Parts: sequence; structure tokens; C-alpha cells
Amino acid sequence: MKPISEHLQQILDNLPTRPGCYIYKNEAGEVIYVGKAVNLRNRVRSYFNESPKDFKTRQLVRHIAHIDWIVVESELEALILEMNLIKKYRPRYNIRLKDDKRYPYIKVHWAAPFPKVTVTRQMVQDGSRYFGPYTSVWAVHQTLDVLRRIFPYLTCDREITGKDARACLYYDIKLCAAPCIGAIGQAEYRRMIEDLCDFLQGRTEPIVTRLQKEMEDAAEALQFARAAAIRDQIFAIEKIVEKQRVISSKQMDSDVIAIARANGEACVQIFFIRSGKLIGREYFILEGTHEEQEAEIVAQFIKQFYSEAATLPD
Repeated sequence: MKPISEHLQQILDNLPTRPGCYIYKNEAGEVIYVGKAVNLRNRVRSYFNESPKDFKTRQLVRHIAHIDWIVVESELEALILEMNLIKKYRPRYNIRLKDDKRYPYIKVHWAAPFPKVTVTRQMVQDGSRYFGPYTSVWAVHQTLDVLRRIFPYLTCDREITGKDARACLYYDIKLCAAPCIGAIGQAEYRRMIEDLCDFLQGRTEPIVTRLQKEMEDAAEALQFARAAAIRDQIFAIEKIVEKQRVISSKQMDSDVIAIARANGEACVQIFFIRSGKLIGREYFILEGTHEEQEAEIVAQFIKQFYSEAATLPD
């Protein structure tokens, strides 16, 4: 172990005993590691004692030329700050999600009078509802293609008055409900988008039950075209639900996480279970996992993934 420089020793001697985050930098001023601590003084000084350490930690300590720290009020604040700093600096010695800023989400513009559904890479506090993150833009668009056939939502930029003379081609091919011409009212359209959100969360049974009632009412009122359209919608939903494997008889929401490792990287697969059914799965690659214990890799994944996840099961 190389001798501690006078500069570092001075920093170690003046570290506070409060909770916070510490930031290790190399001689070039690059951030190479970010950590959190309940007691900054004890945690940071432990890196420089004589106790045996793994190869990765020895390499880290060898490259530390400067230490910054940020004091916070609690361990929870330190946890949140640590995640933000890791995402900002992407230090080489931290376990980190690979390309985590690029993951796409499905965004439902719920604050709009007639909500649209789009793909975005950033969650914003604007009243919208988000689903994700997903690992593939292609997979997101495949999901939206299926959703649009069941819940024909708006994609155009028209101002919706319900008084347009005619609808666009999407209405003719049953990919839009055409609120622009009043074919569907605002309340009914928003209920359809609510169903879409429930569908993305695996809540399909209440949707089907209500649609079956609407189909029967339409048939009794001799609105056979509407009844047929609702029937097709029910069939489309049931076809997808058939592919969702029942994991538990309990109507539970949970995520199940598994890990595989090779060549210094780790792949974490997360299975999304909603109302007892497996509704989807995504995989994420983590970097900086060489020589790390699997428990630590999973812990870092959980912290980083759920700081960005749109939904959090109990």
C-alpha cells in the first residue's frame, strides 16, 4: 500500500462524523468513485487502513488523489445523493447501470384533455403517467402497436373540438377513436386511456368485465356495429392475457430479480408480476461489477433502478 500523501492525510484528519457522500478523484480531477456513509470520518478512513482489501479496492485507493465530501441530514438523503452523483459522473469504480440515461418510457399525457401516448427518455413532473423503463425502443414501439389496436388513442396534433368535418385515415383503419369528429366524447376517451394504463399494469379483469357489460348493452340497443367493435376489443385483450403466466393465486404485485455474471459485467433480469400474473420482463447490464459480491450488485441495481422506475410494487 502506497504511503498516504500529506494532502490526503490532512483531508482524513478533518473529515466530519456526520452522514453524507464522499467523492474520490484521481490526479486528473476525474471522479473515480462515489460512496455514502452514516459517519463520513469512519467510512472514508477505513479505505486507508492496513486491513486486507480486494483487488478492485486496492486499485481504487492507489488512484485517489483528492477527496470531496457533502454533508447531509440523514442516511436516506445520503442514499439519494449517492445515486444522483453516480448517474452524473458514472465513476469507473462504481457499480452502475449501463447507459441508464437512455432507457425509454411510455408516457401517457394525462394532464391533456384528450391524452396522447408517446415514448420519452425522461420523466417530468407534469401530470403525466409513465411506464418503464424499458431496455429497447423497439420493444416499446411494439407494445404501443398492440395497445393502439386495442385502445385507439390519438397521435395527431389537431385541436380537438369534436366538430371537424371528417376524421383522418387512422379512424378508417380503426387506429384512432376520432374524438375530432365527436365519434367518442371526452369522458369516454379518457376512460379508454385509463383502461390502457390499467392494461399496462396488468389490471385486465375489471376492463374485460366492464366491456362485456357495454357489449351486451349495445346489442340490446340494436347497436350491432358498436357491439362488434367491443367484442373485437375483448378478444384482443384476452389473446394477450392468455400469454401472461399466472405466478400466484394471490392478487399480488411484485418484482422478481435474478442475476447472471460473466467477463466483469453482470446482467440483471427483472420480472414484473401484477395481480399475480407475469406481465413482462426486462434485462439490464451493470458495469464495474468485477470482484463484487452478488448481494452488493443486486443492492446497487435495486437502488439505481427504483430511483428511475415509474412504478414501485409493495
